[in-house]
Amino acid sequence: MKLTIERAALLKSLAHVQSVVERRNTIPILSNVKLDGAAGSLSLNATDMDLDFVERVSADVARPGSATAPAHTFYEIVRKLPEGSQIGIEYGGDDGQLTLRSGRSKFSLACLPVEDFPVMAGGELPYTFALSATELKALIDRTRFAISTEETRYYLNGIYLHGARGPEGDVLRAAATDGHRLATVEVTLPDGAAGMPGIIVPRKTVNEVRKLIDETDGEVTVSLSETKIKFAFGDAVLTSKLIDGTFPDYERVIPADNDKYLEVDVQSFAAAVDRVSAISAEKSRAIKLSMEKGTVTLSASSPENGSAVEEIEANYDASPLEIGFNSRYLMDILAQVEGTVARFAMADAAAPTVVKDAANDTAVYVLMPMRV
Repeated sequence: MKLTIERAALLKSLAHVQSVVERRNTIPILSNVKLDGAAGSLSLNATDMDLDFVERVSADVARPGSATAPAHTFYEIVRKLPEGSQIGIEYGGDDGQLTLRSGRSKFSLACLPVEDFPVMAGGELPYTFALSATELKALIDRTRFAISTEETRYYLNGIYLHGARGPEGDVLRAAATDGHRLATVEVTLPDGAAGMPGIIVPRKTVNEVRKLIDETDGEVTVSLSETKIKFAFGDAVLTSKLIDGTFPDYERVIPADNDKYLEVDVQSFAAAVDRVSAISAEKSRAIKLSMEKGTVTLSASSPENGSAVEEIEANYDASPLEIGFNSRYLMDILAQVEGTVARFAMADAAAPTVVKDAANDTAVYVLMPMRV
């Protein structure tokens, strides 16, 4: 293999590929990126056996061929080369070394056999549909903060993507929960998604897809089966196994009869929560909301730090209510409200609270209260 490629193009693709590769691997070949040079392009491939990423980038290929190279080392070398430089990549196969040349720099990297590089098993992906980058970004951004990091409840370690019935027709809904909070958001069901199985997309896959969305403004093609999902972004394709588990019936925990409504300006309320929570104990992060007609009073206290109280104007007409929340969880939800007003629906100090954007109800958040 012998080719020349622009540093900027190679660096961009390597940045995507190397983030899939785990820092510690018991199987040496999984630390490598596979390079395939053919007619006018270089294909880069990395996998961790659960997630497989392939990206094609333009290159001047003098001699087609394949090789593997240590992903993180390769990335660091290219990152440190001067901007605008051309990089020559050559692999003869005899000495097991991949040679990189740029200007007066020359690097030799030890390669592992291409035959050792694993191929993710194929299989039919019977459901295929397109989502705009904006829609996919909304599904991820408004739910991923609620993904559980508790490995024992592995079926909560991802986003549950499924078809559902919304008030105005069929929707594609994303849901995530860690047992303390629940986030759901929906978009109109795209053509081709009807009848799709409910699937759980793993956290790592969600994060890798999210990085790629920032660099695309077109449509993303999604293909899936009951065990795999594939995201195609032009020249980049990410394929992932799905979490083999059953997501809980989250709709049961969304209360329908909460009758005490609080409406607050998102920015001023979030800023007040942030200030008052500076006092709360590091472990519990507890903050108390005391609601009376026209106002909500935020308070926090801890033996080490003292106490804090702040009152802000609010739209509240129900009977007085005191309720406690984890301030960080509350801030996470407020950060997702795109409008200017957040609407809280509460029943009492022990029942789950529903939070929505007052101007847009495509996203629903549920927050469990805490004793304060």
